[in-house]
Amino acid sequence: MTAKTIFSLEGVVLAPPDLAKATLILIDYQNEYLAGPLALVEPESAVARAARLLAAARAAGSHIIHVAQLGEAGGIFDRASVRGAFIDAVSPVEGEKVVEKVNANAFFETGLQALVGPAGTDVIIAGFMTHNCVSSTVRAACDLGYAITIVADACATRDLPLPDGTIVAAAMLHRATIAALGDAQGLIVDVADLIGA
Repeated sequence: MTAKTIFSLEGVVLAPPDLAKATLILIDYQNEYLAGPLALVEPESAVARAARLLAAARAAGSHIIHVAQLGEAGGIFDRASVRGAFIDAVSPVEGEKVVEKVNANAFFETGLQALVGPAGTDVIIAGFMTHNCVSSTVRAACDLGYAITIVADACATRDLPLPDGTIVAAAMLHRATIAALGDAQGLIVDVADLIGA
C-alpha cells in the first residue's frame, strides 16, 4: 500500500503562501550552531538558503520575526557573546522583531503569538535545529491554528546518539523530522518553491 500523509487522507490541499501576506519566523540562526559542541552538519548551505528566503521576504514586505535561544552568561547561547549572536547573513535589520526563548517551543512564554497574530495567519518557519526547536515551534503553531509552511532546505540539525551508542545521522534525522511535520502539521517546501530558482 502506498504511504499517505494525514493531510492527503483528509483531502487537504496545501499551497505555498503569498510572501507578502505571510509571517516569516526564523529560528535560532545563531553562531553556536556553526562551530563547537553543538555544530550542525553542513549548516552553511542552510544559512545561505535562509538568507535568500529572508531577502525575498524583505522585498515582498513580509512580517519577519527572528527567534534566538537565550543561554546563561558564559554558557552555550550566551546572547552577549559571539556564540549566541545571530549569524551575520540572517541577522535582523531595523524594524524586524526579535524574540528570545529559553525553551524549544518559541511560542512558550515569549509573546510570539501576539506578534504573529490571529489563528489562520500564514506562517513560514525555517531554522535550527530541525528535530528540536523547529519541530517544537511548528507543532505549537499548528495547535494555535496557524497555516504553516516549513522550509526544509533552510533547516539543519546534527548527529545524535541512541542509548545503545548508535549514531543517527543528521541527514536521516532531518528527513524523518520533516516527514513527520508534513504528515499533519504543515506544507513542506524548499526555498525555491517560495521564491523561484
